[in-house]
Amino acid sequence: MLRFLTQMPADMSSDSRRQLLNAVTDLFLLDDEPTEIAKEHYGQIALHTLPRLEGDGRKHYAEQVAEMESLPREVATSLAGDPDSEVARLVLKLSPVLTDADLAAIAVSQSQRHLAAIAERGRLSESVTDILVERGDRTVLETVSGNEGANLSDKGFERLIERGAGDAGIGLALSTRSNLSPSRASRVMRIVEELSDENGLWSKPNDEAVTLARQARQHRMEVKLLLVDLAAEKRALDDVVIMLAEEDRAYHLAQVFAQVGEISIEQSLRILMQRDVSGIAVLCRALNLGAPAFEAILTLRALRLIFARKAAEDDLKSYMKLDSATAERTLRFLKLRLKLA
Repeated sequence: MLRFLTQMPADMSSDSRRQLLNAVTDLFLLDDEPTEIAKEHYGQIALHTLPRLEGDGRKHYAEQVAEMESLPREVATSLAGDPDSEVARLVLKLSPVLTDADLAAIAVSQSQRHLAAIAERGRLSESVTDILVERGDRTVLETVSGNEGANLSDKGFERLIERGAGDAGIGLALSTRSNLSPSRASRVMRIVEELSDENGLWSKPNDEAVTLARQARQHRMEVKLLLVDLAAEKRALDDVVIMLAEEDRAYHLAQVFAQVGEISIEQSLRILMQRDVSGIAVLCRALNLGAPAFEAILTLRALRLIFARKAAEDDLKSYMKLDSATAERTLRFLKLRLKLA
């Protein structure tokens, strides 16, 4: 059947092709773990059909498959590189299939709207962020500045400061990042205060920018104290997790999990913000995190990754069925793999 569909007649209307592709996609999604052959055949159908669809049809399809982990990479890159940014946007923002090389190739060749979508991803490598900082317009730079998942190399940070000189929005976005090193945070704070005082961008010393920058610095100090209290068992892990999750402090939450789970912050943040919930569920279960704390994490993830409420409810039910001993064994195995990698 799949081979037959790849040879669809050329005189089919765009709407007929769209309906057929949607039907085949529904069938493909029924299999949680499709074989490589099934993925190859499905990819052929999609790649054959997409160029023959109108913009709205491609956009609808892209929205349907943007989050699919089993989506063939060739299909993901075709959608992500679509000249119509409305087609590409959600795939660029959400697709777990796209690699750093894919994102970099699009970032150096496509429009500012494509770059803005990439800048919203939950996690960006330094190499991709560097390209966004170099090529991006003000909207892209401001988005990157405020995206804690966008890792900034020393070169990228310096270039962002240079290109954002005198721009209040970029300075404000940078100042609110939780994951700035002390030296970077101090520098950004000085820049924000200079913008406020010298350029008259805000009327009072305690204006929005300065207040938020100081709040970010206060949060960084606060999480250090929380980590000390957790190590001394003066605070319950569940209470700390709920507080940070409810305040949407993903990076600080990753710091906590890194310390108590004995993994790196980068690994912790990746587990927390990857679309597959399995990793964070295993980590939380191994740490004996209760249902209210894990529900708070699911709420944070739903807001950040645009998950449906029903998906979070299902994930919570699955979490409660997860055996702690199995989670601990899985976490030990993952740590060993990470050390050997």
